[in-house]
Amino acid sequence: MEQIILDILEELRAGRNVDDRTLLKMGHAAARRSGSDKRAFAKRRLLPFYQQVKSDDRVRWESWGVTPELEKQLLSVLRMKPRRSASGVATITVITKPWPCGGDCLFCPNDIRMPKSYLHNEPACERAEQNWFDPYLQVTSRLTALSQMGHAIDKIELIVLGGTWSDYPRGYQVWFIAELFRALNEFEPAVDGACASTARSSDDEQPRVLARSSAEERGELYRTLGFPQDGSQFGRAAEDIQRRLDEHACSYNQAFSEHYGAGSPWHAVAAEQVATFDELERLQRENETARCRVVGLVVETRPDAITLDSLTMIRRLGCTKVQMGIQSLDQAVLDANDRGIEVSQIERAFELLRVFGFKVHAHAMVNLLGSTPERDKDDYLRLVRGLPFQPDEIKLYPCALIEGARLQERFEAGEWAPYSEAELLDILVSDVAATPPFCRISRMIRDFSSHDIVAGNKKPNLRQLVENRLRSQGDVRGIQEIRFREVATGEVPVDELRMEDVSYGTSNTCEHFLQWVTPENRIAGFLRLSLPDEEYVRSFSASGEVGLESEAACSGGGRLPVVPGEAMIREVHVYGMATQLGAGGTSAQHLGLGRRLIERASEIAREAGYSRLNVISAVGTREYYRHLGFIDRGLYQQKELS
Repeated sequence: MEQIILDILEELRAGRNVDDRTLLKMGHAAARRSGSDKRAFAKRRLLPFYQQVKSDDRVRWESWGVTPELEKQLLSVLRMKPRRSASGVATITVITKPWPCGGDCLFCPNDIRMPKSYLHNEPACERAEQNWFDPYLQVTSRLTALSQMGHAIDKIELIVLGGTWSDYPRGYQVWFIAELFRALNEFEPAVDGACASTARSSDDEQPRVLARSSAEERGELYRTLGFPQDGSQFGRAAEDIQRRLDEHACSYNQAFSEHYGAGSPWHAVAAEQVATFDELERLQRENETARCRVVGLVVETRPDAITLDSLTMIRRLGCTKVQMGIQSLDQAVLDANDRGIEVSQIERAFELLRVFGFKVHAHAMVNLLGSTPERDKDDYLRLVRGLPFQPDEIKLYPCALIEGARLQERFEAGEWAPYSEAELLDILVSDVAATPPFCRISRMIRDFSSHDIVAGNKKPNLRQLVENRLRSQGDVRGIQEIRFREVATGEVPVDELRMEDVSYGTSNTCEHFLQWVTPENRIAGFLRLSLPDEEYVRSFSASGEVGLESEAACSGGGRLPVVPGEAMIREVHVYGMATQLGAGGTSAQHLGLGRRLIERASEIAREAGYSRLNVISAVGTREYYRHLGFIDRGLYQQKELS
């Protein structure tokens, strides 16, 4: 292993490029020299080895003559999957435990091992099951993996998936989020692959076993309670009930009651899966200055679950973004697919999310039962241009038939069929081209494996096919969609950047999307400023549902968080490879671009007649905003604009 590191350093000193193909050749040569399996010299093992030598054998490391500049080049070579932190933060997706679902959509998969709509062999779901859906274990194992792949883990976006968040008991919601923060606060990097976390000593505020347990102790607890220990055991335990579910002999919720009810280890551990807000808030305060800070927290829900109470609750948990299953804005298509949602509920959900300051991440689907390619194109235009909607991000999925979904009956009856690849690409190319500059299409496929898909798109590189088609059609400078324009891991020519203000109206706000762009229209950073309509805000006054003073903010009383005269920063994001907090660098994040965006947002709000500026800060960014003059106020931070 050492010889490979030395060979890489020699190549770098000579000014030669070292790519993955070169690394593969070096690994094969090392395997031949030692007579070992070539997998022992895989790229993923090189960085942990380098980190371990630097940490534990300083004399040996110093003999390699690694200068700071050379180390920067070396880490760039050894880093696995650099795109994972190219957006400026390291993302960790965690999955909540299986739970009854309030809906029964026609297209939704029914895997009893997972929350409804998810499959056990999706990557994040597989990791969750391996960790018994314990949030602490999921985060700890993921931090270890990211660290060993060479990613900075100072700034973390937590994405909590698993169905409708507010369907879970409140005690479980608080516990789940508290354990996410606990894992981040206690994590210590390990170079030997072990989950490196040390539980705090117990005290009167932490009487439960899980709250006092390290990663290793938690694993032992789940084993003692009789939980399955690997995927095959999980599969055998669910085999009979899953067969009945696939045969439609029972519903998902009925299967849940039988599989996870009284007498099961899941039921036994549920008493441990509760926490108080006092515990959560203490862990949040610790995270403000922790090594691994939360700079974004996302939960998933349905439009009909969006209320003043539910939004106050998730904001108190520290949430900054909400993923919401829209699927379609065509009421006939919604009804045909048994969504059980009215378009009017979707409209109100968007309005409430915006005025609360949340980033809105909508899920949209094409090829649903009852739709057509032209209806899908029109529906997307309504989503990104219609005044009530206009999401900040979109997951744009083609409908795929998964075995066991009720859609299979319609497929077998000839009532639904997947679009051809040509039809699908035509729709998605049209959608990307129509996407406004303030919107990002985050994904175009689910992580379903091809063998799970009975009918529908099976190509994992669908987005690449779409972007290739766009480029083949000529000049792409007119493409405004954010992800298509991100600087990602590239260098940022700061002297060439200009700030643009893309303003647009919604049904209850005036939005300003401030973006740093290059002459080629690549985006290096942006800010979302929301100026709420005063009449909309006053409409809540009659019922006493307006104004979120600090005492009310902590009561969970579900009041509107702004009063007339208050503007809201909903997001600040600057691109560039995530680097350690406080570290220097030439990425966009270290050029003061975020501060300048906030200064301009303050000017715009002041000029529009607003007297105060709120920001929906994440727990780990509170210190940053305090340094910019914001003070803590209830669930937000605020500064005067006078």
